[in-house]
Amino acid sequence: MEPSTPRQLDIVALAKKDGRVSVDGLAEQFQVTPQTIRKDLNELVDRGLLHRFHGGAVIASGVANVSYEARRLIAPEEKRRVGEVAAQLIPNNSSILINIGTTTEQVATALRLHTGMMVITNNIHVINILGGLSEFELVVVGGVVRQSDLGVLGEAAIDFIRQFHVDIAVIGASAIGSDGTLLDYDYREVKVSKAIIECARHSILVADSTKYSRNAPVRIGHLSEIDTFVTDTRPPQHIQRICDESDVTLKIADPT
Repeated sequence: MEPSTPRQLDIVALAKKDGRVSVDGLAEQFQVTPQTIRKDLNELVDRGLLHRFHGGAVIASGVANVSYEARRLIAPEEKRRVGEVAAQLIPNNSSILINIGTTTEQVATALRLHTGMMVITNNIHVINILGGLSEFELVVVGGVVRQSDLGVLGEAAIDFIRQFHVDIAVIGASAIGSDGTLLDYDYREVKVSKAIIECARHSILVADSTKYSRNAPVRIGHLSEIDTFVTDTRPPQHIQRICDESDVTLKIADPT
């Protein structure tokens, strides 16, 4: 269904461009009250065009992900905090597998002061973040490079990853279902992510709270299969219950 007003059409266009819109930002841009914007967002959610989260909305991309640059603009401060908390859980002199994702890249950024690290990754942005640091041995996974975000995919990548058995896997997900299912958009990326989890002694999922309001078609696995979950706010009760029942360590990267 299409937006019903010109303002709603503009809101959807902004969400497609930036990946995320906020109530306060839209109210200021369109010179209307936050209540008016909330009504617009709720109507767009009802039409299946947006997904709501506290304070705003993201584009409802249930089949195709938003662009890499747009993903970088979604919850950047929250992702930075998640990255810092996740990095604090990783000791020096560790071996790590890091998968594709703008949040996993924040973990890599926060790891830059670590020492004695071996990092294997299919994310070329991670290589750029950690390149030139003498305390890091970097291993690039071989395979087909996805031009949209410089992620390395394919059977060759999976075979390469399976040579390793590392201390820690750091993975992201595009969406987290209400039943705890971890989801992504590209089945090739999902197959690599599964291999990364299988080849680590301990797995850390890093995901900000917007992932609860998104949807994606391909199953990575389930939250119960993860050892540690790092997020920016306390998750919904049903997600927290899964963590409690499955002995998943929950770490909240709150602003304080």
